[in-house]
Amino acid sequence: MDARETLLDLARLAARAGAADAALEEMLRLIADALRADSGSVALLNPDTGRLETETRLGLAGEPGPPLVPGQGLAGWVALHAKPALAADAAADPRYRADRPGVRCQMAAPMLSANGQVLGVVTLDRDRPGAYQPADLKTLAQLTEAGCASLRRLWEIGHLRGKARQLETLVETGQALVAKVAPQELLDTLTRDARLIFQARGCALFLCGQGTVQLSSYCGEPGTTPASGELPADSCLVASAIRTRRAVSFGDIRSPESLDLADLPRDPAVRSVLTCPLACEAEILGVLAIYLGRVHRFDNDEKRLACALAGLGAVALQNTRLYGRVFEVEETLRKNERLTTLGLLSAEIAHEIRNPLTVLKLLHGGLGADLPEGDPRRTDLRVIGEKLDQLEGIVTRVLGVGRAPEGLQTPCSLAEIVEDTLLLVRLKLAQGRVRVRYTRPERPLVVRGRKGQLQQVLLNLIINSLHAMPDGGEVAISVGPAEGCPVPSAVIEVADTGSGVPEAIRPRLFDSFLSGRPDGTGLGLAIARRIVESHRGEIALNGTGPRGTAFRITLPLAG
Repeated sequence: MDARETLLDLARLAARAGAADAALEEMLRLIADALRADSGSVALLNPDTGRLETETRLGLAGEPGPPLVPGQGLAGWVALHAKPALAADAAADPRYRADRPGVRCQMAAPMLSANGQVLGVVTLDRDRPGAYQPADLKTLAQLTEAGCASLRRLWEIGHLRGKARQLETLVETGQALVAKVAPQELLDTLTRDARLIFQARGCALFLCGQGTVQLSSYCGEPGTTPASGELPADSCLVASAIRTRRAVSFGDIRSPESLDLADLPRDPAVRSVLTCPLACEAEILGVLAIYLGRVHRFDNDEKRLACALAGLGAVALQNTRLYGRVFEVEETLRKNERLTTLGLLSAEIAHEIRNPLTVLKLLHGGLGADLPEGDPRRTDLRVIGEKLDQLEGIVTRVLGVGRAPEGLQTPCSLAEIVEDTLLLVRLKLAQGRVRVRYTRPERPLVVRGRKGQLQQVLLNLIINSLHAMPDGGEVAISVGPAEGCPVPSAVIEVADTGSGVPEAIRPRLFDSFLSGRPDGTGLGLAIARRIVESHRGEIALNGTGPRGTAFRITLPLAG
């Protein structure tokens, strides 16, 4: 075949072959045909081991020999010096290493990257001494360069496709992790997807304690799980990632000093490890360890990918912990609501008792005036009077419990109260697919009150909005100065895009035990009104309908 035709075929190789392996075989066949070789091979340089490994052969029987160290054999000499070489008389050339008994002439040319690094070597053999001359060697170099250019394109396409698959899996993993609320389910998803992305033999996740690490999830070959329980961090391979707060790789861990590490899987096939810390702000939550069953040098792209995966895991893990805290806060709020309900009921009962008690005291005061001294009924009337006074004292104390003492009220920033409340419920809002649009006041607005009670009012309104928007929506909160009030005041407006308040309960919306939900207690808004009124303010329904509901809270500013 004419060398020019072969050059054209090699240039079109990327489009014709499709896959890199097939293109490599086709390249060797085309070059061997053009130079009438009796046998030949292509060996690629393994970047992890630094050795030449035979990828495809032509006219060579049996199994390929062991990988060559650069400098060993004619192909090794070419790889070491990055230039073609010719052994016109193979038997007399000290660089030659026999691939088959009949070879008498051999030449080889390097496969180079765009920046001149050796990627591999193409070797051709003839059974007659002097069959190849320097002109043939030059032709081999030209053909190898053309074929290598096509192969580089295929390798780059394959590399990009692999990165695209990894990125797709990373995005899917991130979406899956965000939806996980149970910590163990989250950790298992992380190790499973990390193993899939890196095509690893195994993947483990260790959570950090005080100077210890503990295996929390493992995905790998059966029977190869690392040691469980709390392990001293200093005796583990992952300690380096914890200390440096960055990804640390180990090219080959099968050395005597590595075999005693407590966190390695019980798998003799594991050779290379990449460890990445799960860092959230200043805290290291854990370490993701990826185990490969071959000697491998992790490049920067792989480290960045593993760090991105570990970062997603850290954020998701922190979110699960915050979810747990939110649930604890919700439970506390429910308990507080029950206690507030009891207090409200007690206050209402005491208020109802006080009116007839006042009448009894008035009537009692007019009795006994016409009874003579020494009449035992005068003693009875005195005892009745004492008991009435005692009952009045009990009623007064019960009513006093429901009031917020002036001494406990402190200056509070309304913007800070709103922002802290939104921080508390941000995960619940995200879970309910509810956006928040918050408008800060242009200047500081300070009221005198109890921050916790005012937060309870806002929490009640926001949670009611969540229930009114089961398919998601928007909550708009604005804080600003009130206009037209007799005293300087501030206004908090809370509006949602929910289904609105049923018309039947709008007139009595703030009454106790009135609710539009089957699972509602009907006390939230009643308690909210009590709290706002105890702060000398007002709360009102500002508007409601199919497009949403708005509440308006007015509070006097601190003097």
